[in-house]
Amino acid sequence: MVFRGTITAAPDFDPSADAETLYNAMKGIGSDKEAILDLITSRNNAQRQEVITAYKNSFGKDLIEDLKYELTGKFERLIVSLMRAPAYHDAKEIHDGVGTNEKCLIEVLASRNNKQMHEMVTAYKDAYGSDLEEDVIVDTSGHFKKMLIVLLQGSRDESGVVDASLVEQDALDLFAAGEEQWGTDEAKFIMILGNRSVTHLRMVFDEYQKITELSIEDSIKNELSGDFERLMLAVVQCVRSVPMFFARCLYKSMKGLGTADNTLIRIMISRSEIDMLDIRECFRLRYEKSLYNMIKDDTSGDYKRTLLNLCGGDDDLAGEFFPEAAQIAYKMWELSAMTKLLLLPQLRPTVRPAANFDPAADAQALRKAMKGFGTDEDAIIDIVAQRSNAQRQEIRQTFKSLLGRDLMKDLKSELSKNLERLIIGLMLTPAEFDAKMMKKAMEGAGTDEHALIEILVTRSNDEIQAMNAAYQAAYKKTLEEAIQSDTSGLFCRILVSLVQGAREEGPADLERADADAQELAAACNAESDDMKVKFMSILCTRSFPHLRKVFQEFVRFSNKDIEQIIKKEMSGDVKNTFYAIALRTNPPIYEIDLFTIRKEFKETHDVSLHEFIQGDTSGDYRKTLLILCGGED
Repeated sequence: MVFRGTITAAPDFDPSADAETLYNAMKGIGSDKEAILDLITSRNNAQRQEVITAYKNSFGKDLIEDLKYELTGKFERLIVSLMRAPAYHDAKEIHDGVGTNEKCLIEVLASRNNKQMHEMVTAYKDAYGSDLEEDVIVDTSGHFKKMLIVLLQGSRDESGVVDASLVEQDALDLFAAGEEQWGTDEAKFIMILGNRSVTHLRMVFDEYQKITELSIEDSIKNELSGDFERLMLAVVQCVRSVPMFFARCLYKSMKGLGTADNTLIRIMISRSEIDMLDIRECFRLRYEKSLYNMIKDDTSGDYKRTLLNLCGGDDDLAGEFFPEAAQIAYKMWELSAMTKLLLLPQLRPTVRPAANFDPAADAQALRKAMKGFGTDEDAIIDIVAQRSNAQRQEIRQTFKSLLGRDLMKDLKSELSKNLERLIIGLMLTPAEFDAKMMKKAMEGAGTDEHALIEILVTRSNDEIQAMNAAYQAAYKKTLEEAIQSDTSGLFCRILVSLVQGAREEGPADLERADADAQELAAACNAESDDMKVKFMSILCTRSFPHLRKVFQEFVRFSNKDIEQIIKKEMSGDVKNTFYAIALRTNPPIYEIDLFTIRKEFKETHDVSLHEFIQGDTSGDYRKTLLILCGGED
């Protein structure tokens, strides 16, 4: 795997010279804390272990004990923790957490791979003279204990081989163990989530959502509770993305009043030589703030300086780690989520079909609200925002057949500004709305390439084909012709490929995924144009579950991840499109419902979406949005 840490081995390393520097920094009255932190954070852990040995050989003293004596508070805890070998650091965290800190147990055991787990168990026995599994059994209980014991075995399948038939069976078994029956078969959840490979589980989660129309996270929340629920959710989050899991943990450790310093220290140390760059990128992507700046605002003194050294850089200033493509992708997520919130069918909608629906009565009520002097906006909002899109289409048809008038034209003439745009958007079919957004993106001076990318990358084949038909009906030309006249070069070819709505569907073909990954890896050594064409031929045509497997195999062949290659080797709109497709392979980013949006919004911003809309909008526009929002969390 490519190195994604921030702390690397120091060149021209001399452990004896380092030991002497540290000894001098602690000699006499007081200590030179800056010298200590600068040296320790510029050596990797393996080099620190050599310094500990050299210190004892040169001065006959224990370096860790001297550091404990000379330093104080959080800074002392951080520096001393940096001096422990990773397995011993994990062992100490677990030892201190068993029976008292379930959050620590969950974080560590859910995120470590088999090798790390085995090393930690051995270190625990060596450091504390007791068996970790036995200590966990004594201090925990129930299904929470059982899952911890399974994870402690470090026996998760890491072969990378996936049996497609077993994927479907596991998804069905999870459904049968939870949503399908009264009560929950927790043992089935423990067996599958505790043992199957990460690649396998990602495919199981996709299959599970197809079967149940619920994410595995929602089912866990529905079926489990307490520490067991939190552990299983952490396992799922780590299967989805370990860096994103730690980005969330870091944010929670610093948001609000006070700082969970033990969590902050533990994560910054344990990930500084593994994936801190990826965690930083996930943090910036999710919270629109760099990890560096959040640490800077939330800590102080030498403690802060040490943490910032481990962080390794400020992504708000360094576009290398949060490029334009990632910012665009985040905005795509926001736009896609809001579009779906307002207009598209949802897995868990807040706007449901109205009971006792009478399209003729609604048509008459809307006409009455717009007739005469002035307009009854409240009546319009109450009808339009509380009917499903299918019901709104019935109202449109009934309005014309009953009254001989075009409802859309009447609404446009009676409403104004934001309220008019919102109500008209709601009255359009999803395909009409997408067609209108595509037209808007290409009309006038300049083109909104970001909007074109967002729509074409996030829509299904059926949605794209429906949008094509709506575009031609509304604007008397094909969407493909419009794209060809408004864009050029390879970006145009990519958009034309996507607008066909012919992406393959279905699960990954493992043999073909291996071949596709090899082709992409080989293309990285070709001329730039040839490389981009090969990327287009695969990224624009394969199913997203298949691409997910391709990208996993790509790492094996190239020792790099696909997003790194896209960011480094490509530029402009081509880069942005390929980057969005790469992100699109992760269902949790795009397959999102309003209940999830509301929950994540409140967790991220410490204010409910309902409160945010109230504070940021006004009048009838606000009232309509609040109805669509569906409630205050």
